[in-house]
Amino acid sequence: MTREELFNNIKKKNSFLCVGLDTDITKIPKHLLKAEDPAFEFNKQIIDATKEYAVAYKPNLAFYETQGANGWISLEKTINYINQTCQDVFTIADAKRGDIGNTSLMYAKAFFETLNFDSITVAPYMGEDSVTPFLQHKNKWAIVLALTSNKGAHDFQTIMINAEIENQNYLYQEVIEKSMRWGTSDNMMYVIGATQADMLTDIRTIIPDHFLLVPGVGAQGGSLQEVAKYGMNAQCGLLVNSSRGIIYASTNEDFADVANQEAKKLQIEMKQLLETQL
Repeated sequence: MTREELFNNIKKKNSFLCVGLDTDITKIPKHLLKAEDPAFEFNKQIIDATKEYAVAYKPNLAFYETQGANGWISLEKTINYINQTCQDVFTIADAKRGDIGNTSLMYAKAFFETLNFDSITVAPYMGEDSVTPFLQHKNKWAIVLALTSNKGAHDFQTIMINAEIENQNYLYQEVIEKSMRWGTSDNMMYVIGATQADMLTDIRTIIPDHFLLVPGVGAQGGSLQEVAKYGMNAQCGLLVNSSRGIIYASTNEDFADVANQEAKKLQIEMKQLLETQL
């Protein structure tokens, strides 16, 4: 998917909502366990219930890998269903891959060619040659971890570096400044946690045009209003993810209807923010 196609869908749906498909087989409604593929059946109903409001879906691979081969089958069926039924939606493989160049080439092939995701989250710790293989596929995206929403983010990401006091950067700033040279705002995004919204102003001075994938709104305590205030740019530039707050809003047989209602609530708020700030 191109940047323009993504922005057009944001405008069409008045939304920058990404629904995280963190499908835990122990948390889905019990009646679905009778289905041939419970995880896929759950995903299918969530997708059908939220596709009116979502511009992106983000399966978190850990939840599928725990099921072994069956989990990979569920994942493949899920991405195929999204690509077949809502072709305007941006897809994210939340895999956090990052390895030596030859291995990254194989990861890129797996997720962009075999599974046909639009993007993949990548860890930049091993440097340029571990990220650039994900930037070689037309209309595909690498989403680089920069400043995350978990408590341990401050163990490393906000360490001050550089000996020259006047030029000191946090580590996450150094990651952004260096990695932005490897790609462009047309094939690279960054993960910035919603709980770090106060740092978005500084981040936007470094990457004013890039899209940001923002997890942490809702259950993790991030503020959608603050994220939009400090992070939105002229093309929105945000994909705000909600997982538990939508997909597990109900664990009863009405789970899809309740997911629809929760997605709609976020979309209404996002529409107001888009109208105010764009």
